[in-house]
Amino acid sequence: MTSSTETLEQTPRRRLSREERRRQLIAVSWGIIREDGTEALTLPRLAEQASVAKPVVYDHFATRPALLAALYQEFDTHQTALMDAAFQASEPTLPSRAMVIAASYVDCVLEQGREIPGVISALAGSPELARVKRDYEAVFMEKCRSLLAPFAPGGTIAASGLLAMLGAAEALSFAAACGDITPDEAKDELFQTILAIAARNAR
Repeated sequence: MTSSTETLEQTPRRRLSREERRRQLIAVSWGIIREDGTEALTLPRLAEQASVAKPVVYDHFATRPALLAALYQEFDTHQTALMDAAFQASEPTLPSRAMVIAASYVDCVLEQGREIPGVISALAGSPELARVKRDYEAVFMEKCRSLLAPFAPGGTIAASGLLAMLGAAEALSFAAACGDITPDEAKDELFQTILAIAARNAR
């Protein structure tokens, strides 16, 4: 008679689709960063932790920079989804839109945890990756411009103001993720910063 344990051992493991494998590798990558920091994330380490052959990892991410870029893309996609959902539920007022931006940015960083500051620092350390980061930031700032512009005379927000807002968003979110300030403090300070930027443009 075959035992249940033997039956389970004889059951072939379902092969993951390419998209499922990619999602698994991304999840394992975040885990490595969470446990040991961004520097510990290498393609061979990822293969070992994911229990797959190295060629499988290289088939999805040819280089470590490509993997880091994919992690940042996932973060950015999630952040955009959070902001879009909050925008749909918001009132058409400047304070409401400012809070959408502030809360969405901080919440997304906090959901990802302390891993994302390390990924962003790694992106800044390479010209190739820095361009990837700038491209995503440009999309984010344009989205913020579209949210805030209706409340500014002339219908626009200056690029310098958007850059100041982005810098504040990163610094405050990372401080909250590290426990230096509370999430509410980060959101409120960013909210006030956005209102000030919009008011300055209004003048």
